[in-house]
Amino acid sequence: MSWSVAIARWEPNAPERLARAALTLFAERGYDATTVNDIAERAGLTKSTFFRHCNDKREVLFLGQEGITARLAEAVHAVAPGAPPAGVLKAVLDAVGVFFPQEHRSTSAARATVIATNAELRERELLKSAELAGAVESAVREQGRGEVAARFLATLALLALDTAHRRWIADPDGRSYGEHAHETLDELVVQASELPGPRARKG
Repeated sequence: MSWSVAIARWEPNAPERLARAALTLFAERGYDATTVNDIAERAGLTKSTFFRHCNDKREVLFLGQEGITARLAEAVHAVAPGAPPAGVLKAVLDAVGVFFPQEHRSTSAARATVIATNAELRERELLKSAELAGAVESAVREQGRGEVAARFLATLALLALDTAHRRWIADPDGRSYGEHAHETLDELVVQASELPGPRARKG
């Protein structure tokens, strides 16, 4: 029996197991009433394993964020430097689609609910969102588009990602993330096209 338990504690996919256990416990008991030990035990792992993957309890629902950040930067770098801004935004939205398969929609919705009810988690989410925006901004700068364009596209990218995700998890018809991402991009393009053009320079 002890050998079987030991094998279970060293099974792969520890980050996913920790995140799933934490989400379940936060929903059942509340964030404040859940300890690191509780999460590790529910996941069938040790406390030391928890701290190999997370610095603290706030981090456990954001495991894998580095992969999303890196993918966004790669997506922007893959866009031709002369492509229109909408091309950059489309690349960003398409890049994260792999992280939001349809079978994860209910889990993503539950995660959003848990985060929305806790100030510490909301603060951590804001920091993670800033990291995503920073990755996009840096990648756009490296394309030589300039400071204003880089900051503008990073802001729009974050807005698009957040809007598409919120619509996806709340959609009563269960449409895919990709569908919501494309609709969101279309709306952004329309809104941008309605901005007034530059004023004529005075002679």
